Amino acid sequence: MSQTAAASSARVDTAPGTTSRALALTGVAAAVLAVALLAGPRYGMILLIGLGFGLALEGFRFGFTGPWRRMILERDASGLLAQLICIAIVASVAIPLLASNGAELKGAHAPIGLAMIGGAFVFGASMQIVLGCGSGTLVNAGSGNAVGAVALPFFAIGSFGGAYHLTWWTNLGSLPVVTLDGGQGLAITLVALTTVGALALVLGKRGSHRLPARYWGAILALAGLAILHLMIAGQPWGVVYGLGLWVAKAVVAAGGDLSGSAFWSAPGNQAQLAASVLTDITSLTDFGLIGGAALVAWWRAGLASPVGLLPARAWGAVIIAGLLLGYSSRLAFGCNIGAFFSGIGTGSAHGWVWFIAAFAGSWVGIRLRPHLGLEARK
Repeated sequence: MSQTAAASSARVDTAPGTTSRALALTGVAAAVLAVALLAGPRYGMILLIGLGFGLALEGFRFGFTGPWRRMILERDASGLLAQLICIAIVASVAIPLLASNGAELKGAHAPIGLAMIGGAFVFGASMQIVLGCGSGTLVNAGSGNAVGAVALPFFAIGSFGGAYHLTWWTNLGSLPVVTLDGGQGLAITLVALTTVGALALVLGKRGSHRLPARYWGAILALAGLAILHLMIAGQPWGVVYGLGLWVAKAVVAAGGDLSGSAFWSAPGNQAQLAASVLTDITSLTDFGLIGGAALVAWWRAGLASPVGLLPARAWGAVIIAGLLLGYSSRLAFGCNIGAFFSGIGTGSAHGWVWFIAAFAGSWVGIRLRPHLGLEARK
């Protein structure tokens, strides 16, 4: 029997049955209903949207780290083009929505500064080391990837620490928030996305313009969910805040004092620390990302990519990179989702600067992987 046939046979043998799948779907529905009853229908919908993000990313095997890696190493521009198209769809709806509903909706807008640029660069390098950005680490952990599972708790700790020190870093110098709003802002955003896409095609190998069907599925699903998230949550899709909040809640529960941090002692964050985690928008979408990815992986009988045999130094690198992912993303005002996807998608100029710095960092991270023992032995 060939290896492919053997693998197919193994998948059939371990695939969950109809009853198990029905029970799993019932459990998901019960979780959404429980959140809706305990926290309110709006929060139940946000959890459902988070599950949709996880289902789409894992189901269509789409992400943000891998396409950048393939563009750098293989000159395969298809994944990056898919990201740009998805952002363009979101921007075409989100920027006009923000212009007409400024009191109810807010964008992922942040200032450009020294710490922001440095944070984005470090994040780009770190995400290539663990092969997962913010959403990617959650999806990888949910789908059973060991590197993602190890990196995730350290990502959360780093996010808490970065937020704790955020004011010190931003005091190093930053510009006012610059937004591309209204019709003119949308036009500039779409032209910029088209320009980057054209550059990717020029630099990419022949055939990079052909996007596989699963990419189009991911584009439509993620864009639709992101727009729905903005309309229901009142803010764009994000990842990092929820991770840091979990650690902050644990610190407070253990008797810790966060009054020394301007970020965590701010009234809004103090209120969130005191409130149920089920009322935190980012936490709910993070839970959904993990749960949706886990459901798809289980439905496929555990098809998460194996990481292979890694040396001890590689696991040490994963832990350090996880901490850096969390810390740097707070300094950079977001990850691939909060800064790149949602930042550009809602007209924030900082999203473009983040993209340039993080892409440069990715180049470094890719070249660090072999030295850290993270290229698995087959």
